[in-house]
Amino acid sequence: MPWDPAVRGRVSTYLATLGLAMGLSGPATAQAPGLGIGAELVDPHVFRVCADPNDLPFSNQAGEGFENRIAAVMAKDLGKSLGFTWQPQVFGFLRLTLNDYRCDVVMGITQGNDEVANSNAYYRSVYALMFRPHSGFDDITRLEDPRLKGKRIGIIAGTPPANILADNGLLDHVHSYQLSVNLRFFAPAHDMADDLEHGRIDIGVLWGPIAGYFANRSGGKLKIVPLLHESSDAPPMMFSIVMGVRHGEDAWRRTLNAAIAKQQPEITRILESYGVPLLDDRNHLIYAGG
Repeated sequence: MPWDPAVRGRVSTYLATLGLAMGLSGPATAQAPGLGIGAELVDPHVFRVCADPNDLPFSNQAGEGFENRIAAVMAKDLGKSLGFTWQPQVFGFLRLTLNDYRCDVVMGITQGNDEVANSNAYYRSVYALMFRPHSGFDDITRLEDPRLKGKRIGIIAGTPPANILADNGLLDHVHSYQLSVNLRFFAPAHDMADDLEHGRIDIGVLWGPIAGYFANRSGGKLKIVPLLHESSDAPPMMFSIVMGVRHGEDAWRRTLNAAIAKQQPEITRILESYGVPLLDDRNHLIYAGG
């Protein structure tokens, strides 16, 4: 997931902040054969992306995620072919991929993550409520709403909304789903959406790109509302998402920034097609998602 942004889910998943835990990793020591110390070890012919093989809506090996599609747009702009290095986004992800020179960019990083050098942001999103339409929550806009008292609330453990629920005394009926898991074997966001559709929980709270994806695919059975109105002292709920590269590869980062700026309209179109709620840099809603 966005390293759950702060966690992408992953936060992803992640994404945390969000549980976006890309796996803390130490400095890279490997070098590509034939290149000297200090060289930017970026493949000149292939846009090499580190990605999770089973992390929809972000990426999968079948190329069905929005990060797969954005990567294809970037590769074409850069005049490169596209290649993926597949690795579950759990602890050690960066060490085993980017920092081992097996790829040159990681997508879906929360801006400010100092484990990597950050590109410019290519989207900004927000956590969202997800619920069945006409179930009493259609006009709810914040987690402090008294209608949540006594309700069965789905939450990804360790993400910012969990802190807000705790502060408001709403943990008694919370159904918690794991954050940092190997998505080859577990699917917490899918499980939450399924539990919601079948009435096992009343409402869910998910990172917006994930919530929007499941609502978009539900055939009208699920609806989302972006959480734009939490109190100012609440944990951050809105995050900008960047591409991560190795520290010191400044020319490569500038090249990515130029491609992002040029392809931003197409990137935004792809995100909207997946139901991703989108904000501008002043946290105004551009697209509601779902």
